[in-house]
Amino acid sequence: MVFTIFAVITYKSSINLYVAKERRRIEQVTYQITSRLANENSALNQTSSHQALAISQDSELVYIDGIKVVIDPFISDLGNPDLNLFVYNPLGELVMMTGNKNIDLAQHTVKEATIETIGGKPGFLLVQPVYSKETRELIGYAQTFYELTNFYEIRNRLISILIILEIVSLILSSILGYLLSAYFLKPIKLLRDTMEKIRKDPQSDIHMRKLETNDELADLADIFNEMLDRMRSYTELQEQFVEDVSHELRTPVAVIEGHLSMLNRWGKDDPEILAESLEASMQEIKRMKTLVQEMLDLSRAEQVNIHYSNERTNAKEVVHQIVNNFRMIYPEFVFTLDDDLYSEKILKIYRNHFEQILIIVMDNAVKYSTDRKEVHISISTNLKELEIAIQDFGEGIPPEDVSRIFHRFYRVDKARARTKGGNGLGLSIASKLIDSYKGRIFAESSLGKGTIFRIFIPIQNTDEKE
Repeated sequence: MVFTIFAVITYKSSINLYVAKERRRIEQVTYQITSRLANENSALNQTSSHQALAISQDSELVYIDGIKVVIDPFISDLGNPDLNLFVYNPLGELVMMTGNKNIDLAQHTVKEATIETIGGKPGFLLVQPVYSKETRELIGYAQTFYELTNFYEIRNRLISILIILEIVSLILSSILGYLLSAYFLKPIKLLRDTMEKIRKDPQSDIHMRKLETNDELADLADIFNEMLDRMRSYTELQEQFVEDVSHELRTPVAVIEGHLSMLNRWGKDDPEILAESLEASMQEIKRMKTLVQEMLDLSRAEQVNIHYSNERTNAKEVVHQIVNNFRMIYPEFVFTLDDDLYSEKILKIYRNHFEQILIIVMDNAVKYSTDRKEVHISISTNLKELEIAIQDFGEGIPPEDVSRIFHRFYRVDKARARTKGGNGLGLSIASKLIDSYKGRIFAESSLGKGTIFRIFIPIQNTDEKE
C-alpha cells in the first residue's frame, strides 16, 4: 500500500511537471512567432511570413570551416517535427505552414494551450491573433499544434514500469509478510500447543518454552508460566488442604462416634460415664467449630485484594487497644509496649484484619510461654512500613521448623498443640492476610529462650488519597 501510494504520487507529479513544462515551451514559441509576425504592416501572406520568421536580431554569426553561418535558436524550435505552425491572413485563409498537415483555424480569438486530438494524435493547440506593431491592425493569425505522442509513449512506458514494480513489490511484500507473520506467530503457536497439552492432561508439569525474543511475547510466555505455577500451587494447596481438613476432622468425629456408641450400648445408664462422654463430645464439637471458623477466615484472607484494597486504619490506636485487651484478659502476664511512633501512622490494611493479625500472634506468645510470663511489643517505622515486633520467652521453635510454622495445619509439637487447643491455622491466616496487603512476617526463635515475630505493614504516604 505504501509503495502504491508512493508510485501514484510519483506518477502524478512527474506527469503534471512534464505537461506544465511542455505547455510553457509551446506558449513561449507561439508568443515569439506572433512577435516576429507582428513586425509586418500589411496582411500576412506566404512571402511576408517566411521573411518575418527567417532571421531575427537574436541570430548569431559564426564561422564553420571558414564559411559564414547564421544561427538562429528560433529556427531550431520551428524545425522540431512535433511542432506544427499555421499562419493565416485576416480572413482565416492558410498562407503558411510547417509539416504536412493542414488544419483549419480553430477560432478567431485567443485560444490558450489545451490538449486536443487532431488527426488521431493528441497535442497542445494554441491560437494567437497577430496585430501589426506599427499600425495596430489585425494582419493575421498564428496557430500552433504541438504533438504529445512521445509524451504519451513515455507515460505508457512509465505506467508499465510502475505496474511491474507494483507486482514485484506485492510478491516480495507477501513473501516477507508471510515470513514475518510466521516468525511472530511461532511463539503464539507454541503457547497454543502448550495450552492444548495442558487441557488434555491437566496433571502434567509441562511449561511454555522460554523465549529469547526479548519482546512482549517473551513477557507473555513468562506470565503464562508464572500463572501456571501459581495455579498448580493452588491445586496442590487445595489437595493438601482437603487432606489436612479430613485428617483434622477425622479425630473429633471418631471421638464423638466412640462416646455415642458407648452410650448407646450401655453407658447411658451410668450417670458418671454419661457426663464424661457428653463433656468430651462437647469439647470436640467446640474444636470442630473453631476449625471450621478458622477455615472460613483463611478462605476470606485469600479475597482481601478484592474487598478491602482501599481500607485504612490507625497503627498506634489499634496496637494500644489490643495490648490493653490482653492485659485485661491475662492479668498474670506482663505486657511491655515500646512505642517509637511520634505521631499516628495510617496503615494500608482493614482494621479488623490488623486486629486479627495482632491477636493471633500475641495469643501464640501467651499460649507457648512457660515460666516467664512476659510479652514484649515494640512498634517503629522505616518511612514506608510499620514494624511490629512481638517477643515471648517461651519454649521457642526448632530451627528446622521456623520456616514451616506459617503452613496450614502445621504444628511443631502436635501433642502439646492439641492440649493448648490449636488447629495450626492461626499463623497461616495471619501470614495470608499480611501477604494480601503486601506486607511481611517472619519469625526469629531460639529453642528454650523464646520467639520474636516481626510484622511489616505498608504505611500510607502523605500524598496518597484515602
